[in-house]
Amino acid sequence: MAFDKIFDKWDINDVTVADMGVERHISLRSVSALHSGGRHAKQQFEQSKVCVVERLINKLMMSERNTGKKQKAYKIVKAAFDLIYENTKQNPVQMLVDAIQNAGPREDTIRLRFGGILVPKPVDVTSQRKVDQALLFIAHGAQKCAFKSKRSMEKCLADEITNAAKNAKCYSINKKEEKERMAKAAR
Repeated sequence: MAFDKIFDKWDINDVTVADMGVERHISLRSVSALHSGGRHAKQQFEQSKVCVVERLINKLMMSERNTGKKQKAYKIVKAAFDLIYENTKQNPVQMLVDAIQNAGPREDTIRLRFGGILVPKPVDVTSQRKVDQALLFIAHGAQKCAFKSKRSMEKCLADEITNAAKNAKCYSINKKEEKERMAKAAR
C-alpha cells in the first residue's frame, strides 16, 4: 500500500500488539493523513478504528494551551517520534504501542451509594477505556513535564513514551499504579 508509513517514515507493518485485550482497540491501519475530522464521533465504538497516533495527537489538544491546535500537536508528535528514534533506534510507533499497553490501568473504582453514604467498589476496566486512559496519562505526563520548564514538549513526550514503554518510573505509570492501588484498597 502507499500509506503504510506514519509521518512518511515509520512503518506500521512490523508493529505488533502483544496484549490481546487491547489489540482490537489499537488501530494501526494505514492512513493518508492523521486527521479524521471527527468522523469517528458518530457511534460509540468507532474511535477504535482511528489510528492510535491520531488519538495521541487528539489527546495532546485537550489542554487549555493547545485546544484546537491540531497542526501544533501534529508537529509535537512528529518531532517526539524523531527523538525516540534517535535515542533508542527503535520504531517509535512500536514504542507508543508498548507504552499504551504498560500505562493502561487494569482496575478502577466506582462510587456506589448505599443509603446516605458513598462506598468505593473496584471494577475491571474495559479494554477501550484502558487504551483511552493510557493515552490521556501519556499526554498529561508530557504536558506536566513541559509546563514552566526549559524542556520542550517534544522532548517531554518522547521521554514519557520511552519510559512508559520500558515500564520505568514516569507520570503515566505512576497514575496507573495509583488507580490500581485505590482499587485494591476498596476491596
